[in-house]
Amino acid sequence: MAKCEGCGPGYRSPLEAMKGPREEIVYVPCVYRSTGIEKPDYLATVDVDPKSANYCKVIHRLPMPNLKDELHHSGWNACSSCFGDPSKTRNRLILPALISSRVYVVDVGTDPRAPRLHKMVEPTELFWKCGLANPHTSHCLGSGQVMISAMGDPSGNGKGGFVLLDGKTFEVTGNWELPGEAAPFGYDFWYQPRHNVMMSTEWGAPKVLANGFNPADVGAGHYGRHIHVWDWTTHKHLQSLDLGEEGSIPLEIRFLHDPAAQEGFVGCALSGTIFRFYKTGNGDWAAEKVISIPSKKVEGWVLPQMPSLITDILISLDDRFLYLSNWVHGDIRQYDITDTRNPRLVGQVFLGGSILNDGSVKVVEDQELESQPAPCVIKGKRVPGSPQMLQLSLDGKRLYVTTSLFSSWDKQFYPDLIKEGSVMMQVDVDTVSGGLTVNRSFLVDFGKEPDGPALAHEVRYPGGDCTSDIWL
Repeated sequence: MAKCEGCGPGYRSPLEAMKGPREEIVYVPCVYRSTGIEKPDYLATVDVDPKSANYCKVIHRLPMPNLKDELHHSGWNACSSCFGDPSKTRNRLILPALISSRVYVVDVGTDPRAPRLHKMVEPTELFWKCGLANPHTSHCLGSGQVMISAMGDPSGNGKGGFVLLDGKTFEVTGNWELPGEAAPFGYDFWYQPRHNVMMSTEWGAPKVLANGFNPADVGAGHYGRHIHVWDWTTHKHLQSLDLGEEGSIPLEIRFLHDPAAQEGFVGCALSGTIFRFYKTGNGDWAAEKVISIPSKKVEGWVLPQMPSLITDILISLDDRFLYLSNWVHGDIRQYDITDTRNPRLVGQVFLGGSILNDGSVKVVEDQELESQPAPCVIKGKRVPGSPQMLQLSLDGKRLYVTTSLFSSWDKQFYPDLIKEGSVMMQVDVDTVSGGLTVNRSFLVDFGKEPDGPALAHEVRYPGGDCTSDIWL
């Protein structure tokens, strides 16, 4: 059987997960911070079942109790890391707020189509118990605890530590990292118990990035360029892998899904690069650049060189394909990573971006394209903004895409996105030889929300997905 109902949440292995049921609903955090609309952020439940009368519609909205939270990424109280424990159930969605530093715990078990708020962890809990703020990535642990990476201290300075929540009460129990061993910056993380390791990445200091991006802040040292290596058992900080200027702002980090694998990839936003990290013969860890997307020489933009800005990556559950989004250029790419040291581009599609052929930016030198791409129009709507967050169906055949990165950066880079709201799209994937095709019949338009245009971010499936489940 693909799923063992008596064993615990999730799936026995990544390949078993690929046999799981097709997604029917998804959860999407929606943001009003920076839009001028004085309404709380909310969790949208979206119907993605083609057989449903509500296909491509928001069927439920759970507003948060506060304003300007900046809901961002989410995780679970239990996932496939707890598969062998029948006492665990995947029934709570952990929803950190990047700016307010609150953590919302959402009940998605009582009625998956109408989630309800279960608990709210106030920011003072993170401040006083952990000395941390600006929570980002949430993962459940095999122990039943929940761990959330943090990006800063309570004053907005960079600080890469980790908050632990009790898996039953969701009380803050303290820090995961040892005293004094927090990294200079924080963002994402992924753990791999079979190699006794956890990897974490760096965005930047919250007080610098919260209201927009200034390239001068990179040179001033307010943004990161390291992968941090941690001992999973002792929680000791072991290494800092300096990726250099070519690895500026390493964001999403993914081990291969095979729990025995000793390698993975990280997307470096500013430099438009993908680094492979791996365990060496000496037992420590190293990294090498394996993908580099060249900047474009342009006129009519804020800078003469336009980077791609890789803002999300994910890996298919069979570890065959890597997907990435170029949030400034406007394309999604699919790479065959059968040879992890030599990824091969096999699919590409443009879904908006800053270099459209009818826009104000003129590309005067391009190492990849012969002409500027046309706007993306789906069901009569021109897609505002650019592809950003990605989520892949369990079978690997459907890639869901949303267009909001972070509300203040959205406002800076894509003002029309603030006015029109973001969208969710679907890209059909050729899983045999590679290839991407826009599904012209699928569009969720968050510009038509009841309280005004909203910014939709990450996509999460109720039964788990390739960016939230970790196998032991």
